[in-house]
Amino acid sequence: MKVLRLYILYRLQISIILIALGILSHIYDDAVTAWICYILAAFSLVLYFMIGTMRLVQEAVTEGDVEKAARYIKKIKFPRLLFKPIRSGYYMLQSNLAMASDDLTSAESNIRKSMNTKSSIVGNVKGENLLQLGFIQLKKGNHKEARLTLVEAVKTGVADKEALAAAYMQLCSLEIQRNQNRIAKDYFRKAKALKPKSEELVKQIKTMDKQLARMPG
Repeated sequence: MKVLRLYILYRLQISIILIALGILSHIYDDAVTAWICYILAAFSLVLYFMIGTMRLVQEAVTEGDVEKAARYIKKIKFPRLLFKPIRSGYYMLQSNLAMASDDLTSAESNIRKSMNTKSSIVGNVKGENLLQLGFIQLKKGNHKEARLTLVEAVKTGVADKEALAAAYMQLCSLEIQRNQNRIAKDYFRKAKALKPKSEELVKQIKTMDKQLARMPG
């Protein structure tokens, strides 16, 4: 694993070394070795430009190491050359990292770039992107836009039940602010039916259950 990590981090340098070895092999009349070096260099360059360090970024995110993820993602210098599904994930992760540092402008810009990078390979992730955008708009205080975006997200479809429950709970709160208690209760029932496991959502549901019980509609 350590060797793979080093290879991912230094693909460009390794490609340059392989090209240099290929040239030297040609000079000393070893064409077979030269072409092997050239092919390996070309393969490494393709991986460098089309995949970058995204594997290491995703591993760092899974481990919860935001600083390491940010360090690895900065090594991607040409995101527009990334393979489309990789590029979409790149922009989504950039948005997540920007949100973690409260850079909401950058977070919104990057999630919109992810939304504009469509790829049939990864399937339909429009719902997840819209969900992220809706939460960013909420943090920015754009409640009207956030409500419309979250409604579109749940209609489009969100595969992760925890994320979907969070969306329903947020919509419930937004409808309460609009004095639309009946709609708020409907969103709450949908969130509760998903039976989320996260501690934060469980607490929110308990609190909201008591609050809605006292409301007409």
